[in-house]
Amino acid sequence: MILFVITLSVIGAFIGSFLGVLVDRIPQNKSFIKGRSKCNFCNHDLRIFDLIPVFSYLSQKGKCRYCREKLSLFYPIIELTTGIMFVLIYLAITLNSQFSISSELSIFNFQLIYYLIIVSALIVVFFTDLKYGIIPDKILFPVILISFVWIFINYQSELLNHLLSAFSASVFFVTVSLLYYLVRKKNAMGGGDIKFAFFMGLFLGFPNIVVGLYSAFLTAALYSIILIIWRKKAFLKDSIPFGPFLVIGVFISVFLGNYLWQKALVLLGLL
Repeated sequence: MILFVITLSVIGAFIGSFLGVLVDRIPQNKSFIKGRSKCNFCNHDLRIFDLIPVFSYLSQKGKCRYCREKLSLFYPIIELTTGIMFVLIYLAITLNSQFSISSELSIFNFQLIYYLIIVSALIVVFFTDLKYGIIPDKILFPVILISFVWIFINYQSELLNHLLSAFSASVFFVTVSLLYYLVRKKNAMGGGDIKFAFFMGLFLGFPNIVVGLYSAFLTAALYSIILIIWRKKAFLKDSIPFGPFLVIGVFISVFLGNYLWQKALVLLGLL
């Protein structure tokens, strides 16, 4: 198991390097298949030893090998995040009862591959919205389709649950956005957030979608309060990208959804 975890984290870091390319190129409508990676400062083609996840950044002391300009932490953070999340999702699958899967996993296990694809898409959404303020359809639509096909093939009895959760989540977001616009004459959230809510409902189903959305709004509110206290944002004037918090909500629901839902029912006296 330890060897598998190490291998998975390394694979995740390399995939994270590619995800960083997607984050930068998709919003700019650039091909993420063609073209070599280049330094953002001197435009020098990067070689293989410049692209080793995390190691290259550390060995070069955070600077370009060719022009010595300081490199952003953006890429090693994505690489580390992906490697860590790959391991965490593996542990969640093997240890969490909400996943119906054998503890004996290999890198070719279809359920593991499915969740790693979802994790990769979520990481791209998180950093793209954080950096550029958009949730790319080129990531969102394929992952919606993949989720639908997966549920249709493996969990047909739960398909209606997931579809209703998807439509309910998106309608909820549309309603919130319309009410906010009527009051403030501003858009509360973009179309990307509404489409992502649809994905959340489809992927999580009920009741985990409730945990996911509540966690997203709660973490966004806490973050906004901190920014207001630090005077980084003006109350009800400045906006923040909501996509990263929706992603956080998905992860919280995946790892703790069943536990938090049960606790909520107990606190409400419904269980």
